[in-house]
Amino acid sequence: METPYDFTLFDALVNRIFKVDDVTAGTAKSPYLVRYRGQLRGESETAYDQLSGWLKTYGVTPLFRLEQNRQTILLIPGLPTPKPSNPLINLILAILTLISVIYTGATFSMQEPLPSDFFQAVLVIIANGWPFGLSILAILGTHEFGHYLVGRYHGVHVTLPYFIPFPSMFGTMGAFINMKEPPKNRKVLLDIGVAGPLAGLVVAIPILLIGLAMSKVTPLHIVPGQGVQMEGNSILYLASKFAIFGQLLPAPASFGSTSPILYWLRYFFTATPFPMGGVDVNLSSVAWAGWAGLLVTAMNLIPAGQLDGGHMLYVLIGRERARRVWPFVLGALVLLGLFWVGWWLWAGLIFLLGRAYAEPLDQITPLDTRRKVLAVIALIVFLLTFSPVPLTLMGI
Repeated sequence: METPYDFTLFDALVNRIFKVDDVTAGTAKSPYLVRYRGQLRGESETAYDQLSGWLKTYGVTPLFRLEQNRQTILLIPGLPTPKPSNPLINLILAILTLISVIYTGATFSMQEPLPSDFFQAVLVIIANGWPFGLSILAILGTHEFGHYLVGRYHGVHVTLPYFIPFPSMFGTMGAFINMKEPPKNRKVLLDIGVAGPLAGLVVAIPILLIGLAMSKVTPLHIVPGQGVQMEGNSILYLASKFAIFGQLLPAPASFGSTSPILYWLRYFFTATPFPMGGVDVNLSSVAWAGWAGLLVTAMNLIPAGQLDGGHMLYVLIGRERARRVWPFVLGALVLLGLFWVGWWLWAGLIFLLGRAYAEPLDQITPLDTRRKVLAVIALIVFLLTFSPVPLTLMGI
């Protein structure tokens, strides 16, 4: 059967940048047209740019792979052709999310019932809800536009952020962008993946500190018929409260016979014993948004699958080693679910989706030292922002 591809030409182009040891022709069941194994003649990133540029005219995409530690080039039919997206959808979702977070912020802050007049009620909601609404959107928006702008800088087709309105404790289920084509190499994947969490954290920290400065430390007690909701502690959140109030919060009335260190280790990982009779910060709506920003950062940096942390782990240690880490991440979430059931939902999602990793076109080009440091910093940020028990409800 005749083929439209000129394999003699392909051989000549590949030989310009690759010392070929053996060639394998693709079959009807193979995912490639032809496979070359051997050794690159020069620097891999430059070689990939050259070969992909030559083959683009013929509608063929090269893949650089390592197979059993052997450098391999696969030629596959077709070119990445991202489908256009509709920015009107992004705009509508952003407006709906803005309304949702402002309303959520108002319900968090308001002490009095709404006026009966509709327009007065709307004005009251906006007046009370905008500090939280703008704070949470600033954090989420910076996070997602960090991904977006770095993706565009590298020439990767990425969508504008999709915000998810949801009337809940935050007024939103977060936001995401969609990478509409594979990244060129691990450097690009790392840059796109790390940009969001670090950019969002740069905004979340000052918002949290400002919000804490607007908050007060009050006694912990349960009102009959009501409950107490306690936000969880991460290392960074504990440090932020200490920076503003000069003490670790929540502070129990007494440590009893337990040493403070052992108390805090237990409380940090299990949220028990509940420090009833002690004191804690009564969060302003802005501080609540800042705390949510730390939580979002940590959850995105969970080292599994298509999450930002999964990208970090993949580029640092490779796909096979990352897959070996996956059961330990899953097991840790299942164990943490004993103290906060929300982790079981995350464990289920990671069980279903957490073994798939983004596949760059060029998997031979290694990370440079600067990017390795950046990836390690991102994983450290995960440890600093992760809260083992994000929420605790007492008296409900």
